[in-house]
Amino acid sequence: MSVSEVDLRPVPVRGAEPGPEPRTMAVLRRERDALRDRTEAGDPSGVERQHELGKRTARERLDRLLDEGSFVELGMFRRRRDAGPETEGRRPHTDGVVTGSGTIDGRRVFVYAQDFTILGGSLGAEHARKIHRVMDLALDAGAPIVALNDSGGARIQEGVAALDGYGGIFRRQVAASGVIPQISVVLGPCAGGAAYSPALADFTFMVRGTARMYLTGPDVIAAVSGERVGHDELGGADVHGGRTGVAAVVHDDEDECLEDVRHLVSLLPGNNLEAPPAGPPTGARGDERPRLAEIVPVEPHRPYDMRDVVAEVVDGGDFFEVHEGWAPNVLCALARVDGAVVGVVGNQPMALAGVLDSDAAQKAARFVRFCDAFNIPLVTLVDVPGFLPGTAQEHAGVIRHGAKLLYAYCEATVPRVQVIVRKAYGGAYIVMDSRSIGTDLSLAWPCNEVAVMGAEGAVNVVHRRELRAAADPEARRRELVADYRERLMHPYRAPEEGFVDHVIDPADTRAAVADGLALLRDKRREQPRRKHGNVPL
Repeated sequence: MSVSEVDLRPVPVRGAEPGPEPRTMAVLRRERDALRDRTEAGDPSGVERQHELGKRTARERLDRLLDEGSFVELGMFRRRRDAGPETEGRRPHTDGVVTGSGTIDGRRVFVYAQDFTILGGSLGAEHARKIHRVMDLALDAGAPIVALNDSGGARIQEGVAALDGYGGIFRRQVAASGVIPQISVVLGPCAGGAAYSPALADFTFMVRGTARMYLTGPDVIAAVSGERVGHDELGGADVHGGRTGVAAVVHDDEDECLEDVRHLVSLLPGNNLEAPPAGPPTGARGDERPRLAEIVPVEPHRPYDMRDVVAEVVDGGDFFEVHEGWAPNVLCALARVDGAVVGVVGNQPMALAGVLDSDAAQKAARFVRFCDAFNIPLVTLVDVPGFLPGTAQEHAGVIRHGAKLLYAYCEATVPRVQVIVRKAYGGAYIVMDSRSIGTDLSLAWPCNEVAVMGAEGAVNVVHRRELRAAADPEARRRELVADYRERLMHPYRAPEEGFVDHVIDPADTRAAVADGLALLRDKRREQPRRKHGNVPL
Protein backbone atom coordinates (compact mmCIF):
# COMPACT_ATOMS: atom_id res chain seq x y z
CA MET A 1 0.00 0.00 0.00
CA SER A 2 1.41 3.37 -0.96
CA VAL A 3 1.68 6.27 1.45
CA SER A 4 -0.99 8.19 -0.45
CA GLU A 5 -3.43 5.38 0.26
CA VAL A 6 -2.86 5.37 4.02
CA ASP A 7 -5.61 7.03 6.18
CA LEU A 8 -3.69 9.52 8.27
CA ARG A 9 -6.70 10.77 10.28
CA PRO A 10 -6.31 10.31 14.05
CA VAL A 11 -7.98 7.24 15.48
CA PRO A 12 -10.61 8.31 18.01
CA VAL A 13 -10.03 7.17 21.58
CA ARG A 14 -13.07 5.78 23.30
CA GLY A 15 -14.24 7.84 26.29
CA ALA A 16 -12.12 10.92 25.46
CA GLU A 17 -13.75 14.40 25.69
CA PRO A 18 -14.17 16.25 22.35
CA GLY A 19 -11.64 19.06 21.86
CA PRO A 20 -12.53 22.72 21.39
CA GLU A 21 -14.26 23.61 18.17
CA PRO A 22 -11.77 24.83 15.58
CA ARG A 23 -11.61 28.68 15.33
CA THR A 24 -13.25 29.01 11.98
CA MET A 25 -14.98 32.17 10.72
CA ALA A 26 -18.33 30.46 11.20
CA VAL A 27 -17.55 29.86 14.88
CA LEU A 28 -16.36 33.43 15.39
CA ARG A 29 -19.49 34.77 13.78
CA ARG A 30 -21.70 32.63 16.00
CA GLU A 31 -19.86 33.79 19.11
CA ARG A 32 -20.14 37.40 18.05
CA ASP A 33 -23.87 37.07 17.35
CA ALA A 34 -24.46 35.36 20.69
CA LEU A 35 -22.63 38.16 22.57
CA ARG A 36 -24.58 40.79 20.65
CA ASP A 37 -27.88 39.06 21.41
CA ARG A 38 -27.07 38.76 25.12
CA THR A 39 -26.03 42.40 25.27
CA GLU A 40 -29.16 43.61 23.48
CA ALA A 41 -31.44 41.45 25.62
CA GLY A 42 -29.89 42.68 28.86
CA ASP A 43 -30.25 41.16 32.30
CA PRO A 44 -33.79 39.72 32.52
CA SER A 45 -34.19 40.65 36.18
CA GLY A 46 -33.01 44.20 35.51
CA VAL A 47 -35.42 44.56 32.59
CA GLU A 48 -38.25 43.28 34.76
CA ARG A 49 -37.47 45.79 37.51
CA GLN A 50 -37.39 48.60 34.97
CA HIS A 51 -40.82 47.62 33.69
CA GLU A 52 -42.15 47.38 37.25
CA LEU A 53 -41.09 51.00 37.76
CA GLY A 54 -43.23 51.95 34.76
CA LYS A 55 -40.20 52.65 32.58
CA ARG A 56 -39.02 51.27 29.27
CA THR A 57 -35.50 50.04 28.72
CA ALA A 58 -32.94 52.13 26.87
CA ARG A 59 -33.31 50.08 23.69
CA GLU A 60 -37.10 50.13 23.85
CA ARG A 61 -36.96 53.90 24.10
CA LEU A 62 -34.70 54.18 21.08
CA ASP A 63 -37.08 51.95 19.13
CA ARG A 64 -39.89 54.38 19.96
CA LEU A 65 -37.86 57.48 19.15
CA LEU A 66 -36.18 56.51 15.88
CA ASP A 67 -37.46 55.36 12.51
CA GLU A 68 -37.82 51.60 12.38
CA GLY A 69 -34.58 49.83 11.54
CA SER A 70 -32.56 53.05 11.32
CA PHE A 71 -30.49 52.76 14.51
CA VAL A 72 -26.77 52.14 14.09
CA GLU A 73 -25.15 51.38 17.43
CA LEU A 74 -21.64 52.45 18.38
CA GLY A 75 -19.60 51.03 21.25
CA MET A 76 -21.82 48.06 22.08
CA PHE A 77 -18.91 45.96 23.37
CA ARG A 78 -17.22 48.68 25.38
CA ARG A 79 -16.58 47.87 29.06
CA ARG A 80 -15.11 49.60 32.09
CA ARG A 81 -11.36 49.25 32.25
CA ASP A 82 -10.73 48.93 35.96
CA ALA A 83 -10.51 45.32 37.16
CA GLY A 84 -9.75 45.81 40.85
CA PRO A 85 -11.69 44.28 43.74
CA GLU A 86 -14.15 47.20 43.81
CA THR A 87 -15.66 46.07 40.49
CA GLU A 88 -16.63 42.71 41.96
CA GLY A 89 -16.30 41.19 38.52
CA ARG A 90 -19.03 43.47 37.13
CA ARG A 91 -17.86 44.70 33.76
CA PRO A 92 -20.99 44.53 31.58
CA HIS A 93 -20.86 45.40 27.92
CA THR A 94 -22.13 48.90 26.92
CA ASP A 95 -21.14 50.14 30.41
CA GLY A 96 -24.68 51.35 31.00
CA VAL A 97 -25.28 53.58 27.98
CA VAL A 98 -26.46 52.82 24.43
CA THR A 99 -25.04 55.24 21.85
CA GLY A 100 -25.33 55.66 18.11
CA SER A 101 -27.28 57.29 15.32
CA GLY A 102 -30.57 56.87 13.53
CA THR A 103 -33.20 58.88 11.70
CA ILE A 104 -36.40 60.69 12.59
CA ASP A 105 -38.68 61.06 9.58
CA GLY A 106 -35.66 60.23 7.47
CA ARG A 107 -33.45 62.96 8.94
CA ARG A 108 -30.21 62.09 10.74
CA VAL A 109 -29.93 62.43 14.53
CA PHE A 110 -27.40 61.17 17.07
CA VAL A 111 -28.55 59.65 20.33
CA TYR A 112 -27.48 58.22 23.63
CA ALA A 113 -29.73 56.42 26.10
CA GLN A 114 -28.60 55.62 29.61
CA ASP A 115 -29.44 52.07 30.70
CA PHE A 116 -30.68 51.96 34.28
CA THR A 117 -30.64 48.15 34.26
CA ILE A 118 -26.81 48.19 34.11
CA LEU A 119 -25.12 49.62 37.20
CA GLY A 120 -28.08 51.95 37.68
CA GLY A 121 -27.11 53.82 34.52
CA SER A 122 -24.30 55.38 36.56
CA LEU A 123 -21.67 57.36 34.69
CA GLY A 124 -18.12 56.07 34.75
CA ALA A 125 -15.13 56.79 32.55
CA GLU A 126 -16.03 54.50 29.65
CA HIS A 127 -19.71 55.41 29.87
CA ALA A 128 -18.69 59.06 29.52
CA ARG A 129 -16.25 58.37 26.68
CA LYS A 130 -19.05 56.74 24.69
CA ILE A 131 -21.18 59.86 25.15
CA HIS A 132 -18.24 62.11 24.24
CA ARG A 133 -17.74 60.08 21.07
CA VAL A 134 -21.33 60.38 19.87
CA MET A 135 -21.43 64.10 20.73
CA ASP A 136 -18.29 64.69 18.70
CA LEU A 137 -19.79 62.82 15.76
CA ALA A 138 -23.01 64.82 15.98
CA LEU A 139 -21.09 68.09 15.87
CA ASP A 140 -18.90 66.90 12.98
CA ALA A 141 -21.93 65.66 11.03
CA GLY A 142 -24.03 68.75 11.77
CA ALA A 143 -26.96 66.78 13.15
CA PRO A 144 -29.13 67.14 16.28
CA ILE A 145 -28.32 65.12 19.38
CA VAL A 146 -30.97 63.61 21.66
CA ALA A 147 -30.02 62.45 25.17
CA LEU A 148 -32.26 60.01 27.07
CA ASN A 149 -31.33 60.41 30.74
CA ASP A 150 -31.99 57.68 33.31
CA SER A 151 -29.05 57.46 35.69
CA GLY A 152 -28.16 57.17 39.34
CA GLY A 153 -25.42 59.74 38.82
CA ALA A 154 -21.65 59.55 39.00
CA ARG A 155 -20.20 56.08 39.61
CA ILE A 156 -18.76 56.47 43.10
CA GLN A 157 -16.29 53.59 42.68
CA GLU A 158 -14.55 55.45 39.85
CA GLY A 159 -14.09 58.67 41.80
CA VAL A 160 -12.78 61.70 39.98
CA ALA A 161 -12.77 59.88 36.63
CA ALA A 162 -16.57 59.98 36.70
CA LEU A 163 -16.58 63.68 37.49
CA ASP A 164 -14.13 64.28 34.65
CA GLY A 165 -16.56 62.45 32.37
CA TYR A 166 -19.35 64.86 33.25
CA GLY A 167 -17.06 67.81 32.62
CA GLY A 168 -16.34 66.48 29.15
CA ILE A 169 -20.06 66.27 28.41
CA PHE A 170 -20.70 69.83 29.59
CA ARG A 171 -17.78 71.22 27.62
CA ARG A 172 -19.06 69.59 24.44
CA GLN A 173 -22.58 70.86 25.05
CA VAL A 174 -21.33 74.42 25.30
CA ALA A 175 -19.24 73.98 22.14
CA ALA A 176 -22.30 72.65 20.30
CA SER A 177 -24.64 75.36 21.59
CA GLY A 178 -26.07 77.32 18.68
CA VAL A 179 -24.43 74.91 16.21
CA ILE A 180 -26.63 71.80 16.47
CA PRO A 181 -29.95 71.41 18.30
CA GLN A 182 -29.59 69.63 21.64
CA ILE A 183 -32.57 67.85 23.19
CA SER A 184 -32.51 66.25 26.62
CA VAL A 185 -35.19 63.80 27.77
CA VAL A 186 -35.35 62.95 31.49
CA LEU A 187 -37.02 59.57 31.95
CA GLY A 188 -35.74 58.59 35.38
CA PRO A 189 -33.37 60.00 38.00
CA CYS A 190 -30.93 62.73 36.97
CA ALA A 191 -29.16 63.85 40.12
CA GLY A 192 -26.10 65.79 41.18
CA GLY A 193 -23.83 67.17 38.49
CA ALA A 194 -25.77 65.20 35.86
CA ALA A 195 -28.60 67.74 36.17
CA TYR A 196 -26.49 70.37 34.43
CA SER A 197 -26.69 68.47 31.15
CA PRO A 198 -30.47 68.96 30.71
CA ALA A 199 -30.05 72.55 31.90
CA LEU A 200 -27.56 73.19 29.07
CA ALA A 201 -29.76 71.60 26.40
CA ASP A 202 -31.96 73.66 24.09
CA PHE A 203 -35.09 71.74 25.09
CA THR A 204 -35.65 69.41 28.04
CA PHE A 205 -38.54 66.96 28.30
CA MET A 206 -39.65 65.24 31.52
CA VAL A 207 -42.15 62.47 32.34
CA ARG A 208 -44.37 62.74 35.39
CA GLY A 209 -43.99 60.10 38.07
CA THR A 210 -40.64 58.69 36.92
CA ALA A 211 -38.41 61.66 36.08
CA ARG A 212 -36.70 63.60 38.85
CA MET A 213 -33.86 66.06 38.68
CA TYR A 214 -31.98 67.87 41.45
CA LEU A 215 -28.47 68.75 42.54
CA THR A 216 -28.92 67.53 46.12
CA GLY A 217 -31.26 64.65 46.95
CA PRO A 218 -33.83 64.42 49.75
CA ASP A 219 -31.59 62.32 52.01
CA VAL A 220 -28.73 64.83 51.93
CA ILE A 221 -31.11 67.76 52.42
CA ALA A 222 -32.61 66.02 55.47
CA ALA A 223 -29.16 65.30 56.91
CA VAL A 224 -27.89 68.85 56.41
CA SER A 225 -30.95 70.98 57.13
CA GLY A 226 -33.49 68.65 58.69
CA GLU A 227 -35.97 69.48 55.92
CA ARG A 228 -38.05 66.52 54.77
CA VAL A 229 -39.04 66.52 51.13
CA GLY A 230 -40.04 63.85 48.58
CA HIS A 231 -38.35 63.20 45.25
CA ASP A 232 -41.23 64.58 43.17
CA GLU A 233 -41.77 67.55 45.44
CA LEU A 234 -38.09 68.41 45.22
CA GLY A 235 -37.37 67.85 41.55
CA GLY A 236 -40.27 66.18 39.77
CA ALA A 237 -41.52 67.00 36.30
CA ASP A 238 -44.17 69.47 37.45
CA VAL A 239 -41.66 71.34 39.61
CA HIS A 240 -39.32 71.88 36.68
CA GLY A 241 -42.14 72.41 34.21
CA GLY A 242 -44.01 74.96 36.31
CA ARG A 243 -41.65 76.53 38.85
CA THR A 244 -38.01 76.42 37.76
CA GLY A 245 -38.42 76.48 33.98
CA VAL A 246 -35.77 73.78 33.45
CA ALA A 247 -38.26 71.51 31.65
CA ALA A 248 -39.66 72.87 28.39
CA VAL A 249 -42.22 70.07 27.96
CA VAL A 250 -43.84 67.72 30.49
CA HIS A 251 -45.72 64.53 29.64
CA ASP A 252 -47.64 61.82 31.47
CA ASP A 253 -45.97 58.83 29.79
CA GLU A 254 -42.85 57.91 27.86
CA ASP A 255 -44.51 57.05 24.55
CA GLU A 256 -46.27 60.41 24.35
CA CYS A 257 -43.05 62.16 25.35
CA LEU A 258 -40.89 60.47 22.72
CA GLU A 259 -43.50 61.10 20.03
CA ASP A 260 -43.39 64.79 20.93
CA VAL A 261 -39.59 64.74 20.64
CA ARG A 262 -40.04 63.44 17.09
CA HIS A 263 -42.45 66.30 16.40
CA LEU A 264 -39.97 68.87 17.70
CA VAL A 265 -37.13 67.47 15.59
CA SER A 266 -39.35 67.78 12.50
CA LEU A 267 -39.41 71.57 13.06
CA LEU A 268 -35.68 72.05 13.55
CA PRO A 269 -32.78 72.33 11.11
CA GLY A 270 -29.91 69.89 11.42
CA ASN A 271 -27.51 72.68 12.28
CA ASN A 272 -26.99 76.44 12.21
CA LEU A 273 -25.95 76.47 8.55
CA GLU A 274 -29.24 75.00 7.34
CA ALA A 275 -32.72 76.44 7.00
CA PRO A 276 -35.48 74.72 9.00
CA PRO A 277 -37.25 71.94 7.06
CA ALA A 278 -40.00 73.57 5.01
CA GLY A 279 -43.33 72.00 4.21
CA PRO A 280 -45.40 72.63 1.09
CA PRO A 281 -46.98 76.10 0.77
CA THR A 282 -50.47 76.27 2.26
CA GLY A 283 -51.86 79.34 0.52
CA ALA A 284 -51.44 81.51 3.62
CA ARG A 285 -50.77 84.67 1.60
CA GLY A 286 -54.36 84.74 0.42
CA ASP A 287 -56.01 83.26 3.51
CA GLU A 288 -58.52 85.46 5.32
CA ARG A 289 -59.39 84.56 8.92
CA PRO A 290 -62.49 86.56 9.95
CA ARG A 291 -62.62 84.77 13.30
CA LEU A 292 -59.61 86.78 14.42
CA ALA A 293 -61.79 89.89 14.55
CA GLU A 294 -64.10 88.05 16.96
CA ILE A 295 -61.48 86.51 19.28
CA VAL A 296 -59.94 89.73 20.61
CA PRO A 297 -62.19 92.17 22.50
CA VAL A 298 -61.66 95.84 21.66
CA GLU A 299 -61.74 96.75 25.35
CA PRO A 300 -58.09 96.65 26.53
CA HIS A 301 -58.83 95.07 29.92
CA ARG A 302 -60.92 92.12 28.73
CA PRO A 303 -58.98 88.82 28.55
CA TYR A 304 -58.81 86.28 25.73
CA ASP A 305 -56.55 83.33 24.95
CA MET A 306 -53.59 84.25 22.74
CA ARG A 307 -53.40 80.58 21.72
CA ASP A 308 -56.61 81.13 19.75
CA VAL A 309 -54.92 83.93 17.82
CA VAL A 310 -51.84 81.82 17.14
CA ALA A 311 -54.00 78.93 15.93
CA GLU A 312 -55.62 81.20 13.33
CA VAL A 313 -52.30 82.57 12.07
CA VAL A 314 -50.26 79.35 11.70
CA ASP A 315 -50.75 76.45 9.31
CA GLY A 316 -53.48 74.03 10.35
CA GLY A 317 -53.78 75.65 13.76
CA ASP A 318 -50.86 73.45 14.82
CA PHE A 319 -48.07 74.79 17.01
CA PHE A 320 -45.51 73.33 19.41
CA GLU A 321 -45.61 75.32 22.63
CA VAL A 322 -42.64 75.23 25.01
CA HIS A 323 -42.64 76.05 28.74
CA GLU A 324 -46.43 76.02 28.77
CA GLY A 325 -46.54 75.72 32.56
CA TRP A 326 -43.76 78.20 33.39
CA ALA A 327 -44.28 81.95 33.04
CA PRO A 328 -47.62 81.43 31.26
CA ASN A 329 -48.05 85.19 30.79
CA VAL A 330 -45.88 84.87 27.68
CA LEU A 331 -46.39 82.24 25.00
CA CYS A 332 -43.49 80.71 23.03
CA ALA A 333 -44.10 78.22 20.24
CA LEU A 334 -42.73 76.76 17.02
CA ALA A 335 -45.10 76.49 14.07
CA ARG A 336 -45.32 76.89 10.31
CA VAL A 337 -46.69 79.73 8.22
CA ASP A 338 -47.16 78.88 4.55
CA GLY A 339 -44.97 75.83 5.11
CA ALA A 340 -42.04 77.75 6.64
CA VAL A 341 -41.04 77.21 10.28
CA VAL A 342 -41.41 80.26 12.53
CA GLY A 343 -40.97 81.02 16.20
CA VAL A 344 -43.96 82.74 17.80
CA VAL A 345 -43.72 84.91 20.91
CA GLY A 346 -46.93 86.40 22.29
CA ASN A 347 -48.24 88.04 25.44
CA GLN A 348 -50.95 85.92 27.09
CA PRO A 349 -53.82 88.01 28.56
CA MET A 350 -55.18 84.91 30.32
CA ALA A 351 -52.25 84.98 32.80
CA LEU A 352 -51.40 88.13 34.79
CA ALA A 353 -53.15 90.13 32.04
CA GLY A 354 -50.16 89.42 29.81
CA VAL A 355 -47.69 91.59 31.73
CA LEU A 356 -43.99 90.86 31.50
CA ASP A 357 -42.18 89.77 34.66
CA SER A 358 -38.77 88.27 35.45
CA ASP A 359 -39.68 84.70 34.48
CA ALA A 360 -41.54 85.71 31.31
CA ALA A 361 -38.61 87.82 30.14
CA GLN A 362 -36.15 84.97 30.70
CA LYS A 363 -38.42 82.46 28.97
CA ALA A 364 -38.94 84.61 25.89
CA ALA A 365 -35.28 85.68 25.72
CA ARG A 366 -33.99 82.12 25.63
CA PHE A 367 -36.53 81.19 22.97
CA VAL A 368 -35.66 84.20 20.81
CA ARG A 369 -31.96 83.40 21.02
CA PHE A 370 -32.60 79.78 20.03
CA CYS A 371 -34.64 80.80 17.00
CA ASP A 372 -32.01 83.31 15.92
CA ALA A 373 -29.23 80.74 16.28
CA PHE A 374 -31.04 78.27 14.02
CA ASN A 375 -32.36 80.57 11.30
CA ILE A 376 -35.99 80.48 12.45
CA PRO A 377 -37.90 83.73 11.68
CA LEU A 378 -39.71 85.40 14.58
CA VAL A 379 -43.34 86.51 14.76
CA THR A 380 -44.16 88.58 17.86
CA LEU A 381 -47.80 89.10 18.87
CA VAL A 382 -48.04 92.06 21.24
CA ASP A 383 -50.73 92.78 23.80
CA VAL A 384 -48.80 93.96 26.85
CA PRO A 385 -49.83 96.40 29.60
CA GLY A 386 -46.23 96.78 30.83
CA PHE A 387 -43.89 95.13 33.30
CA LEU A 388 -45.32 93.70 36.52
CA PRO A 389 -44.95 96.36 39.23
CA GLY A 390 -44.03 95.74 42.85
CA THR A 391 -41.12 95.40 45.24
CA ALA A 392 -40.99 91.61 44.77
CA GLN A 393 -40.28 92.01 41.06
CA GLU A 394 -37.86 94.89 41.49
CA HIS A 395 -35.91 92.99 44.14
CA ALA A 396 -35.98 89.84 42.00
CA GLY A 397 -34.06 91.71 39.32
CA VAL A 398 -36.79 92.41 36.77
CA ILE A 399 -34.55 95.12 35.26
CA ARG A 400 -31.78 92.63 34.59
CA HIS A 401 -34.12 89.89 33.39
CA GLY A 402 -36.04 92.29 31.16
CA ALA A 403 -32.71 93.36 29.68
CA LYS A 404 -32.14 89.74 28.60
CA LEU A 405 -35.19 89.89 26.36
CA LEU A 406 -34.15 93.29 25.06
CA TYR A 407 -30.68 91.96 24.29
CA ALA A 408 -32.05 88.84 22.58
CA TYR A 409 -34.22 90.80 20.15
CA CYS A 410 -31.59 93.45 19.46
CA GLU A 411 -29.05 90.75 18.62
CA ALA A 412 -31.37 88.68 16.40
CA THR A 413 -30.65 88.82 12.65
CA VAL A 414 -33.42 86.50 11.42
CA PRO A 415 -36.53 87.97 9.75
CA ARG A 416 -38.73 89.59 12.42
CA VAL A 417 -42.40 90.53 12.15
CA GLN A 418 -44.25 92.32 14.96
CA VAL A 419 -48.05 92.42 15.19
CA ILE A 420 -49.56 94.78 17.78
CA VAL A 421 -52.82 93.03 18.49
CA ARG A 422 -54.18 95.45 21.07
CA LYS A 423 -52.19 97.43 23.66
CA ALA A 424 -48.45 98.05 23.92
CA TYR A 425 -47.45 100.18 26.87
CA GLY A 426 -44.17 101.53 28.18
CA GLY A 427 -40.88 99.67 28.28
CA ALA A 428 -42.69 96.41 27.61
CA TYR A 429 -43.67 97.77 24.18
CA ILE A 430 -40.02 98.45 23.44
CA VAL A 431 -38.73 95.00 24.39
CA MET A 432 -41.50 93.14 22.52
CA ASP A 433 -39.60 93.61 19.25
CA SER A 434 -40.56 97.19 18.47
CA ARG A 435 -39.25 99.10 15.48
CA SER A 436 -36.80 100.90 17.75
CA ILE A 437 -34.93 97.67 18.54
CA GLY A 438 -34.89 96.37 15.02
CA THR A 439 -38.03 94.53 13.99
CA ASP A 440 -38.20 94.38 10.20
CA LEU A 441 -41.95 94.80 9.83
CA SER A 442 -44.42 96.23 12.36
CA LEU A 443 -48.12 95.64 11.81
CA ALA A 444 -51.03 96.68 14.02
CA TRP A 445 -54.73 96.00 14.37
CA PRO A 446 -57.18 98.94 14.32
CA CYS A 447 -57.68 98.57 18.09
CA ASN A 448 -53.99 99.13 18.86
CA GLU A 449 -52.92 101.45 21.65
CA VAL A 450 -49.21 102.31 21.74
CA ALA A 451 -48.31 104.62 24.61
CA VAL A 452 -46.09 105.18 27.61
CA MET A 453 -48.90 103.89 29.83
CA GLY A 454 -52.68 103.49 29.88
CA ALA A 455 -54.80 106.62 29.67
CA GLU A 456 -56.05 106.40 33.27
CA GLY A 457 -52.54 106.09 34.68
CA ALA A 458 -51.21 108.84 32.46
CA VAL A 459 -53.94 111.28 33.53
CA ASN A 460 -53.38 110.49 37.20
CA VAL A 461 -49.70 111.36 36.83
CA VAL A 462 -49.83 114.35 34.47
CA HIS A 463 -52.95 116.03 35.87
CA ARG A 464 -52.77 115.11 39.55
CA ARG A 465 -52.81 118.75 40.75
CA GLU A 466 -55.69 119.70 38.46
CA LEU A 467 -57.67 116.71 39.65
CA ARG A 468 -57.11 117.58 43.31
CA ALA A 469 -58.39 121.11 42.66
CA ALA A 470 -61.40 120.10 40.55
CA ALA A 471 -64.91 120.51 41.94
CA ASP A 472 -65.80 117.07 40.60
CA PRO A 473 -62.51 115.08 40.29
CA GLU A 474 -64.12 111.97 38.80
CA ALA A 475 -65.95 113.87 36.06
CA ARG A 476 -62.81 115.82 35.24
CA ARG A 477 -60.76 112.59 35.20
CA ARG A 478 -63.17 111.07 32.64
CA GLU A 479 -62.83 114.16 30.43
CA LEU A 480 -59.05 114.11 30.60
CA VAL A 481 -58.88 110.37 29.93
CA ALA A 482 -61.09 110.75 26.85
CA ASP A 483 -58.96 113.64 25.61
CA TYR A 484 -55.71 111.69 26.20
CA ARG A 485 -57.05 108.69 24.29
CA GLU A 486 -58.19 110.84 21.38
CA ARG A 487 -54.92 112.76 21.04
CA LEU A 488 -52.21 110.26 21.97
CA MET A 489 -53.63 106.74 21.88
CA HIS A 490 -55.71 106.54 18.73
CA PRO A 491 -54.89 103.57 16.41
CA TYR A 492 -53.09 105.72 13.83
CA ARG A 493 -50.82 107.71 16.13
CA ALA A 494 -47.92 105.22 15.93
CA PRO A 495 -48.33 104.70 12.14
CA GLU A 496 -48.40 108.48 11.60
CA GLU A 497 -45.01 108.76 13.25
CA GLY A 498 -43.54 105.76 11.44
CA PHE A 499 -43.38 103.37 14.39
CA VAL A 500 -45.87 101.00 12.72
CA ASP A 501 -45.68 100.10 9.04
CA HIS A 502 -49.33 99.31 8.43
CA VAL A 503 -52.68 99.00 10.18
CA ILE A 504 -54.29 95.78 8.99
CA ASP A 505 -57.68 94.17 9.20
CA PRO A 506 -57.45 91.42 11.87
CA ALA A 507 -58.86 88.98 9.32
CA ASP A 508 -55.81 89.61 7.13
CA THR A 509 -53.24 88.84 9.84
CA ARG A 510 -52.29 85.39 8.57
CA ALA A 511 -51.88 86.68 5.02
CA ALA A 512 -49.96 89.77 6.15
CA VAL A 513 -47.53 87.71 8.25
CA ALA A 514 -46.98 85.32 5.35
CA ASP A 515 -46.39 88.25 2.98
CA GLY A 516 -43.94 89.81 5.42
CA LEU A 517 -41.97 86.61 5.86
CA ALA A 518 -41.86 86.16 2.08
CA LEU A 519 -40.39 89.60 1.47
CA LEU A 520 -37.84 89.04 4.25
CA ARG A 521 -36.83 85.55 3.14
CA ASP A 522 -33.48 86.66 1.75
CA LYS A 523 -32.64 89.07 4.57
CA ARG A 524 -28.92 89.36 5.29
CA ARG A 525 -27.51 91.26 8.24
CA GLU A 526 -24.02 90.81 9.64
CA GLN A 527 -23.18 91.66 13.24
CA PRO A 528 -20.00 93.61 14.12
CA ARG A 529 -17.01 91.35 14.57
CA ARG A 530 -16.41 90.47 18.21
CA LYS A 531 -15.61 87.51 20.39
CA HIS A 532 -19.08 87.58 21.96
CA GLY A 533 -21.40 90.03 23.64
CA ASN A 534 -21.97 90.28 27.37
CA VAL A 535 -25.55 89.11 27.91
CA PRO A 536 -26.97 90.50 31.20
CA LEU A 537 -27.14 87.03 32.73
